[in-house]
Amino acid sequence: MKHCTRRGFLSKGVMTVAGGVMSQTITQSEPHAHLAGKRPVFVSTWNFGQTANEASLRKFEAGGSILDAVEEGIRLTESDQSNASVGDGGKPNAAGKVQLDACIMHGPGAKAGSVGGIEDIAHPISVARAVMEKTPHVMLVGEGAKKFALEQGFTAKNLLTSKQRKEWRNWRREKRKMEAGKDNHDTIALVGLAKDGTLAGGCSTSGLAYKMPGRVGDSPILGSGLYVDNEIGAAGATGVGENIMRFCGSFMVVEYMRQGLTPEEACAETIRRIARLDGRPIEDLHINFIALDKKGRFGAAGTGQGFPYAVTYPGYSDVLQSKALSRKHIGSEGGNDPIEDQLK
Repeated sequence: MKHCTRRGFLSKGVMTVAGGVMSQTITQSEPHAHLAGKRPVFVSTWNFGQTANEASLRKFEAGGSILDAVEEGIRLTESDQSNASVGDGGKPNAAGKVQLDACIMHGPGAKAGSVGGIEDIAHPISVARAVMEKTPHVMLVGEGAKKFALEQGFTAKNLLTSKQRKEWRNWRREKRKMEAGKDNHDTIALVGLAKDGTLAGGCSTSGLAYKMPGRVGDSPILGSGLYVDNEIGAAGATGVGENIMRFCGSFMVVEYMRQGLTPEEACAETIRRIARLDGRPIEDLHINFIALDKKGRFGAAGTGQGFPYAVTYPGYSDVLQSKALSRKHIGSEGGNDPIEDQLK
């Protein structure tokens, strides 16, 4: 896999898109204009998203569909026991049990599947796909989700590693409070665009560390942790789920793209709108979004210092820094809501 520097990527003047050549000026002052040079394109959250993206690209280039590719990338992250926020080895809930959430969505037909609070199954993203393809339902939770997974041939496994068990015991003994924004709620959200314009996405997490048993965040909720519209684009979220799901965050990002905003500005405007409605300082919300549109443009935005996100397509794979929003952005730009303006 060839890696380009971020500065070199941003300064390219001519890029190939879908087999053709187009002029596209991208500068450091116009990060919202990010445009992938080739398809397929994969965009995901956090530094660990880069290896997931690359697994997705390999799957696609080997003949898999864009949905296969998204699932494959997320499965890689779910298998990584060093990642304490997703899948096997994830941080447990307050009772010491790892409960996982995931969803997957395929653009054509808006097909989707989801699982919440599933235990002892290492790949909830694949169970979510099975829900989508093999049941008349969209979401299964708890014991029902696990029973369905076992019936489909998934193998039960203890997902609590010795390292996480030790940390949980220390937390329980010290009665420590996990602070939002710390290493306790990261998520893999991954969206992809195929050569033919088909979009797909997936999201998987072990959720907030030491959460109340049964707590489900935004990750498996369509329109919150993930949303895919095959006419427009796809978006995914990571952060404190409660602050995303109350506003249907990912759906809002896609709707802003429908109004003509670039992916980055759609992510940023969604954060501004959530901050205005919530009322708390924006830095306290801990919400981040990635987005990819039908044209192959991509972007991301996050509260506070922003967050790293990964972008991969043939010949390119790198981790970029999202647009960062703080209180000053709400004060100066908060009144510019393209959807609300149209309703006036």
